[in-house]
Amino acid sequence: MNARPPEHQNNMFAAMLLCMAVFLAWNYFYFEPQMRETKARQEAERQIKDEQKKAAELPPGTAIPSATPASDGTQGRITIQRAASRDAALALSPRLAIETPSLKGSVNLKGGRIDDLKLVKYHETIDLASPIIELFSPSEAPRAYFADYGWQSDPGVALPTRDTTWTSAGAPALTTAAPVVLTWDNGQGLTFKRTISVDDNYMFQVSNEVENKGANPVTLRSFARVFRDSKPNAQAQWMLHEGLIGYSAATSLKELTYPSFAGKDEKRSGVHEKYENVTGGWLGMTDKYWASALIPDQKAPYTATYSAQQKRSDKEDDQFETRFELAPVTLAPGAKDEAKSELYAGAKVVGLIEGYEKSLGIDHFNLMIDWGWFWFATKPLFYLMEKINGLVGNFGVTIICLTLLVKTLFFPIANKSYESMARMKKLQPEIEKLKERFKDDKERFAKEQMALFQREHVNPLMGCIPALLQIPVFTGLYKVFLGTIDMRHAPFFGWIHDLSAPDPTSIFNLFGVLPFTPPHALMIGFWPLIMGITMWMQMQMNPPQPDPTQQAVFQWMPVMFTFMMASFPAGLVIYWAVNNILTMTQQAVINKRLGVEIHLKDNMIRQWNDIKSVFSPPPAPPPSSGTKATKPNEKAKG
Repeated sequence: MNARPPEHQNNMFAAMLLCMAVFLAWNYFYFEPQMRETKARQEAERQIKDEQKKAAELPPGTAIPSATPASDGTQGRITIQRAASRDAALALSPRLAIETPSLKGSVNLKGGRIDDLKLVKYHETIDLASPIIELFSPSEAPRAYFADYGWQSDPGVALPTRDTTWTSAGAPALTTAAPVVLTWDNGQGLTFKRTISVDDNYMFQVSNEVENKGANPVTLRSFARVFRDSKPNAQAQWMLHEGLIGYSAATSLKELTYPSFAGKDEKRSGVHEKYENVTGGWLGMTDKYWASALIPDQKAPYTATYSAQQKRSDKEDDQFETRFELAPVTLAPGAKDEAKSELYAGAKVVGLIEGYEKSLGIDHFNLMIDWGWFWFATKPLFYLMEKINGLVGNFGVTIICLTLLVKTLFFPIANKSYESMARMKKLQPEIEKLKERFKDDKERFAKEQMALFQREHVNPLMGCIPALLQIPVFTGLYKVFLGTIDMRHAPFFGWIHDLSAPDPTSIFNLFGVLPFTPPHALMIGFWPLIMGITMWMQMQMNPPQPDPTQQAVFQWMPVMFTFMMASFPAGLVIYWAVNNILTMTQQAVINKRLGVEIHLKDNMIRQWNDIKSVFSPPPAPPPSSGTKATKPNEKAKG
C-alpha cells in the first residue's frame, strides 16, 4: 500500500505552483510583449537598411512601387522613384527651410506639403551627440511620414497634385516670425494660395485659399491628411496606444492600432472607419512620445476617415492615413474660399497639449495623452511630480519626495490598518487555540474567531487596505514613467541616467566588474535588488506562518518580484524600495507602541541557521542497539 505524502509537502507543492503561475503570468503579459517589441524594432531597422541598400543598387531613374497614394485625395498607390536614403529623398525637390526653437526641417515646394521635420530638443539616446528625433520624412524616403493638403473636384478641373511645383511668394524660410506663402495657377482661372505659419513649439496653422477668376462656377472640396508609410517601430503598444487616433463628439475617442488593420476586406478600399458630418475634435497618429494631429475648424462640418492599404508584395509597404474632408463649396466667378486648420507635429508634452486645448478651443485634445484606466490617479500624480521637480530639479529626488507625500496622505488609513494587523498578531496564539479546539467543526471555529475579533475590536479586512491603495498609485506612476515625455531620459544620481528605463546594472556581472553583459532575464540591477531585500525584510517582521503554503509564498515572493521589477522603469523601482523602507518604519513604530513583538531578527537568525544546516555535514548515525560504544581512550580487552 502506498503511503500518503505528508501534508506539508502538498502545501509546498501548491506554493510552488502558485509562484510559478505568478511568474508565468508576468512573463506572458509583460516580458514576452517587451521582447517582441524589441525584436520588431530591430527588424524594422534591418528592413530600412535593406531598403536603402536595394535602392542604392538600382539604376538611376528606376521607378519602384511606393506606399504613397495620389495626392488628389483618392485611394490607391502610385509609382515613384524611391531614394536610397532620407537625405537623398530631400534632395529630389526644391524646399523652403523650417527654423524654429523646437523644429528643424523644410516645406516641400513640390506638392506643397510638410514632409521634413526634426525635433531639435530631443535626441535618440541620452547622449547629446546622438541624432535628433526625425518625425516627418518625404514620400520618396524609407518610412515616409508627412502631412498633405489638397482639393477634389469634378473631372476636367486642373488641381495641384503631388508633382505640382508651387511658387514661393513669402519669406525665404518658415520661422515663428514669418510665414511662408505658396501660390499656383491652374491656367483655367483658378488661383491657389497656401499660407503656412508655426509657433515656438509644434503647432502649425495652414490656410488654403482658392479664387475663381474664370467665367464658370467650380465646385471644390478641401481635404487634409496625415500619411504614414509602413508600421513604425513599436515601443509600448502593450501598455500605451500607438497608432491612429482621433476624437469628435460624434465618435468619442477613436484608437486604432496598426495591427488592427490587417486582413481588411479589399472591397472596402482599406477604409476602416469613416464618419460623415462631424464637427469639432481632431485626428492623427500617435507614438509613445511623438504625435501628429490634424485639427479642422472646430465649427465646420467634415468627414473623418481612418484607413490603411495592405502591401501586396515585398517591394511595397503598408500605408496608414487619417484625413478630413470639408463639405463641397461652389465658387462663382470672382468668388474666393478659404479653409483654415491646424497641424500639431511634435513631442507629446502635457502642458503644451493642454494649453492648445484651451487657447485654440480644441475639443478633448488632452486625450492625445494616454493616461490609462487609472487616469484619476495618474494625472494628479504627474502634476504633483511636475510641481516637486520644479523645486528640487531632479526627478529621482522628486520620486523620493512623492513617496513621502503619498505615505503622509494615506497615513491615517494605513495607521489604522497596521494597528489592526498588529492586534491580529497578538491574537495569533488565541486563534491557534481555537483552531485546535474546533479542528473538526470549521463553522464553529469561524463563529468563535469572529466573536474574538469583535471583543478585541479587530477588523481582519483592514490589513488589505494598504495594498489596495497602492494599486492605483503604482499603476499611475507606471503610466507616468512609461508614457510621459517629461520622464524620458530624466537622470538620477550615479549610474541611473534614464529613470524611464530599467536599471542598467546586474548582480550577475558584479554590477559591471566582470567584462560581460548578462542575458536580459538576468539583468537584476542594484535598485531592484534593494527593492527585493526591503520587501523580504518587511515580510520577515511577521511571525512564521503556521501554514507551510503561506510561508513558502512569503519566502519566494520577494525573489519573484525582484526578477519582475528588474525590467520596470528605474524610477518605479526606486519608488517601491523607498515605500518599503517607510512601511517597515511605520510598522515597527506601531508594533512597539502596542507591545507586539517584531520577528525580524529571530526570523533572520532562524533562516541563517537553516541555510547553514544545508551545507553542514550530516550528524553521525547513533550506535546500533546491542553494541557497546567504545570510549576513545579505552583499550579493547582480550
